[in-house]
Amino acid sequence: MKEELAMINKNGTWERTSKPKDKHVIGVKWVYKTKLNPDGSIHKHKAKLVVKGYSQMAGVDYGDTFAPVARHETIRLIVALEAQYGWKIFHLDVKSAFLNEVLQEEIYVVQPDSFIVVGHEEKVYRLHKALYGLKQAPRAWYSRIDSHFLQINSRRSQNEPTLYVKDCGNGKKIVVFLYVDDLLITSDGVDEIEEFKNSMLQVFEMTYLGVMRYFLGMEVHQIDDGIFLSQKKYANDLLKKFKLENCNPVSTPLAVNEKLSKADGDAKADVTQYRSLVGSLLYLTATRPDLMFCSSLLSRFMHSPSLTHFGVGKRVLRYLKGTADFGIWYSKSDGKVEGFVDSDWETTLLAAPALLACRFSLQAWRYSLERRLAGA
Repeated sequence: MKEELAMINKNGTWERTSKPKDKHVIGVKWVYKTKLNPDGSIHKHKAKLVVKGYSQMAGVDYGDTFAPVARHETIRLIVALEAQYGWKIFHLDVKSAFLNEVLQEEIYVVQPDSFIVVGHEEKVYRLHKALYGLKQAPRAWYSRIDSHFLQINSRRSQNEPTLYVKDCGNGKKIVVFLYVDDLLITSDGVDEIEEFKNSMLQVFEMTYLGVMRYFLGMEVHQIDDGIFLSQKKYANDLLKKFKLENCNPVSTPLAVNEKLSKADGDAKADVTQYRSLVGSLLYLTATRPDLMFCSSLLSRFMHSPSLTHFGVGKRVLRYLKGTADFGIWYSKSDGKVEGFVDSDWETTLLAAPALLACRFSLQAWRYSLERRLAGA
């Protein structure tokens, strides 16, 4: 907590002042987080001072709040391209990212618990820069980092506003990917990576994490022949959560010719548990396209799941037990973009007219329910 407050003061985030009579003063609280290594061991403990943003008043404490967030498809596309070219992906973490941007609004917060200044108990802090928890904090941070990238002549992608490409002037390029306060950088030049990293460290307080090994719950293994993405730890944690870590595995996620409908059984499953299970399976589809269909199928019964639906979900977990180390392997290829589409007319798996599925070169996949009856 002392380290967090030191960073806030060093950054000029706030100024202690008398409590204004006609201004809304917002509360703050401490949030604690344990950051893990790819193997599940503890990397470090973190404490963040967070504004109680839910008490902010629209039009008074904040205006626009939108900030773009990158898609998993973009992450996989970058990984596929770097595997194709034989580049390495490096990881930078911005310290206290949301504390970097000057606020346009006049905002006051209370003094944090355990750090109230003796003799100034009645005073508050006026924020000059954003704090975590403010509704406009993500937008303020994105505006700051986006402006910086544009100032150094990086080009922002038109379709993915968190992806930037910088021409180094010597025929080499740097690709930068932003996910909130994490930066992934890659290039065809080692010197260019080092120069970019040092230039960023001059502007932002950052930690260089080296070659990317763990990102958004995905384990990343980079070798000369390619890049492997998996979520083995997450899969094993999911099995433990539902007490199936010692279950007998099955070879397929769904039973052959099993048909599901909303009328499957009168006995209802626990809605919270069912939704947690399906949500976790959907998260695993980031590196497991083989789970996309069954996860999407089960998500159709979120409103009122039966024990039958929950049983089908548990079968998927049994399949996961035997395939926890599965993932996506990206290797060097001819770079050809390929797409595959398949459909099931009057499917036997679901009471529905037809199903449609598509996949493009292992960066994007989709399953959908057709609303019209297919003619063929």
